[in-house]
Amino acid sequence: MTQTPTATSASPSSAPVTPYKVLFSTVLKRMDPERAHHLAFTVIRALPLLGGLVRAVCKPHESLRVHALGMDFPSPFGLAAGFDKNAAGILGLGELGFGHVEVGTVTRHAQDGNPKPRMFRLVPDRGLINRMGFNNEGSAAAVPRIERARMKRTRPVIGANIGKSRVTDVADATGDYVWSAERLAPISDYLAVNVSSPNTPGLRGLQELELLEPLLAAVKRAAGETPLLVKIAPDMEDEQIDGIVALAVRLGLDGIIATNTTISREGLTAQAAEVAAMGAGGLSGAPLADRSLAVLERIRQTAPADFCVIAVGGVTSAADVLARLAAGATLVQGFTAFIYEGPLWARDINRGLRRAGWRQRS
Repeated sequence: MTQTPTATSASPSSAPVTPYKVLFSTVLKRMDPERAHHLAFTVIRALPLLGGLVRAVCKPHESLRVHALGMDFPSPFGLAAGFDKNAAGILGLGELGFGHVEVGTVTRHAQDGNPKPRMFRLVPDRGLINRMGFNNEGSAAAVPRIERARMKRTRPVIGANIGKSRVTDVADATGDYVWSAERLAPISDYLAVNVSSPNTPGLRGLQELELLEPLLAAVKRAAGETPLLVKIAPDMEDEQIDGIVALAVRLGLDGIIATNTTISREGLTAQAAEVAAMGAGGLSGAPLADRSLAVLERIRQTAPADFCVIAVGGVTSAADVLARLAAGATLVQGFTAFIYEGPLWARDINRGLRRAGWRQRS
């Protein structure tokens, strides 16, 4: 697939002031980030009750449809895992214009995640540090919610992102992933294996090829015909990336999601002491943009042309999405900028793609 064309991104300082940005600067940024998230999520879950009014304003134009993973996506732009951890807001997020929603990360066992506070905004950097630790109600709890969402005629494509439970030893991780895959694959449009979060002890070690190969092979068998992707970290050497691409292709996986959050703190404008006080966790948002794009470009050097690559990391504007599509991404995801841009974010990106004349070409 080839993608066309690109556009120029506006800097945050030149972006127009919107009612949401006023609300964010005066109210929301003074709230605990996790509390603000739950407040916003309450509103999102209620959107389907408005009888399609929001969808009429936000739905992607037909020209933006993308064929990938054997199905049609309403738009190349979707919501990354981490926002809807329990598959509770799929339909509301679809109303806002996201072409796909990746729920999770969900784990076999329900878990509370890491102690609070565990989410921190870096407002001047348009970034976020989190160490949530896969807080979720468990894979089994997500099943009926995904099933209900799938029954709706108008819905986004639904991906399910699965991870390892904290109580499960790394040596037993494969069984954990397989258990979730067996339950979620039959009702999800695709599955994503998360071995790259920095917030679960030992998880990133599963990216080592000798551990990753049997894990992915087992999950592939459990997933059956459901498309399967693996989500990787940005903090790897090029040779490691090449190895995972080769492994994914050899095992018959359908794609790679690049990338998760980074443990790096390079390039931040925030004071070092302020950042240090936030502690450990994965950094996402604008500071990750360059590295995530570089990983995407590296993957495309060796991956087959028809291999699905979902680009995520540092995506804020339509220009960012266009840049990743031009670099070979099949689909693009965002998350952190949702916090800063507000509820019309997906709509604005989709409109920007259409204004730029973008469409998928065979």
